[in-house]
Amino acid sequence: MSVTATTAAATATPTADRAVCAPLPVLGRDVTVPLVTGGDVTYAALDYAASAPALQRVWDDVAAYAPYYGSVHRGAGYLSQLSTDLFENARRTVAEFLDCRPADQVVFTRSTTDSLNLLARALPAGCQVFVFETEHHASLLPWRDARVTFLDAPRTPRQAVETLERALADRDPHGPALVCVTGASNVTGELWPVRELAAAAHAHGARIVLDAAQLAPHHPVSVRELDVDWVAFSGHKLYAPFGSGVLAGRADWLTAADPYLAGGGASRKVTRREDGGVAVEWHESAARHEAGSPNVIGVYSIASACKALTEAGFETLVARERQLIDTVRAGLAEVPEVRILSLFGDDAPRVGVISFVVEGWNSSHFAAALSAEYGIGVRDGLFCAHPLVRTLLGADPGTQGECGAPEAAPGEKSLNAIRVSFGAGTPDEHVERFVRAVRELVRDGAKWRYRTEDGRCVPAV
Repeated sequence: MSVTATTAAATATPTADRAVCAPLPVLGRDVTVPLVTGGDVTYAALDYAASAPALQRVWDDVAAYAPYYGSVHRGAGYLSQLSTDLFENARRTVAEFLDCRPADQVVFTRSTTDSLNLLARALPAGCQVFVFETEHHASLLPWRDARVTFLDAPRTPRQAVETLERALADRDPHGPALVCVTGASNVTGELWPVRELAAAAHAHGARIVLDAAQLAPHHPVSVRELDVDWVAFSGHKLYAPFGSGVLAGRADWLTAADPYLAGGGASRKVTRREDGGVAVEWHESAARHEAGSPNVIGVYSIASACKALTEAGFETLVARERQLIDTVRAGLAEVPEVRILSLFGDDAPRVGVISFVVEGWNSSHFAAALSAEYGIGVRDGLFCAHPLVRTLLGADPGTQGECGAPEAAPGEKSLNAIRVSFGAGTPDEHVERFVRAVRELVRDGAKWRYRTEDGRCVPAV
C-alpha cells in the first residue's frame, strides 16, 4: 500500500546532480528587525504554516490590476466587465491547478475554515461525518449539525486507513457519509495517505473532503488522482496575501443545499408573492454560495499564486524544500534536549512543518528568545489542533492549554510546543540561523530576561 498523499513528487529527494532552485521572491525578504541585545538583523520568517509571505509575482500582478478594479457580475462598464472576466478566469485557473473534473465547481470563500463550514452547511440530512482527532480545528469543528464520529490518532499511515475502514464498516450503509482528512498535518508536517483513505471511503459509500491548507503550497494536488470529492485550501498559506479561500469539487450537494449566505449574487430571480412574501430562485452554479460582492483581488491573488507555483515546477520546489527539512531535522537531532513531535516516525514523507519541545524550557519562552535575540519568527502553542498536540505530548485530554501562549512563566512547564515552518520563499540562511539559535539557546540559555504579559512571554524592559 502506498502511503504518500500525492504523486511521486511527495517523496522526491534531491540528488547531487539535480539543479535545485533558488527561493522564490517573496515580500518581506529584506525586512530588518531590532534585537534586544542590540543591532538589527534580517527577519527570518519561519511561520509559513500560519501565513506564508506573499510572492512578489502575486503582489506585482495585483498591483497591475488594482487601477482597473471594478465590481463583478453587476456592471456594464469596462472595468466591471474586465473584473468579471478576471474573476471567472481565476476560477478556471484554480480548477486547472487542482486538476478538477469537468463537472466540478470551484467556489471562492474566505479561507479553509470558511470552505469547510460551507460544506458542513450543505450536508444532506442524516449525514454521518468521520474525522480524525488529529485535524486542525478548521476541519475538526464545523460538523456540529451532523452525526460525528471522532477517530483516534493513528500511529502509521496504514493504521489510519484501517481505522477508517473499521469505522465505516459499522455505519448505516444507507445514509450519506463524509470523511474529512488533512493532506499534510499543520503540526508535524507529515503527509497523510489521502488516496488510500479516499478509496476506503468510496468502498463504503462515503464521500471525502481534503483539507489541503498545508498540502497545496508544498505539493501538487490532483482531485482526479487522489479521487477526493472536495478539496479546500486558503490563499494566505498559498503565498497570496488576502482573505480568500477555495472549496472545489462535486456540485450535487452544494446545488441541493440552501445558499451558505442569502443575498445578492446568490439569487437568480426574486419576486413578490401574492401573500406578500418573497419568492427566490437561487443560482445552481458556484455563485449560489458566493453571495455579496466577492473579494476580487483576493481571488485574483490565488490564481496568480497557482500560476507562479505551477510555472516554478513542483518537482523542483519539493526537492529544495526536502533539503531545508533535512537541514532542520538533522540540526535538531544533534541537540539531545529537543524532541521532535511525530505521528508516523522519522521516515514519513512531510512538508516543511516541524514541531518540537525543548527539555527544561517553556515553549513560549523559547519562541520569544528566538524572536527577540535572533530575529526568527516561529510559533508556539497548540496550533489550533489541541487534541493532536495533547496526544503527541502525552498529556491528559483535559489538561489546560490554549492556542496561543500558556500562562506559565519562563522556565515553568507548559502544555505547548514550538513550530518552525518554511516553504518556497525560505532562504537557506534562515533555517541555518534557526538551527544555530536552537543550539546556542539550549547550551547557553537566553541572554535576556523575559516575563509573562497578557498570556505571552515577552522581553522584560
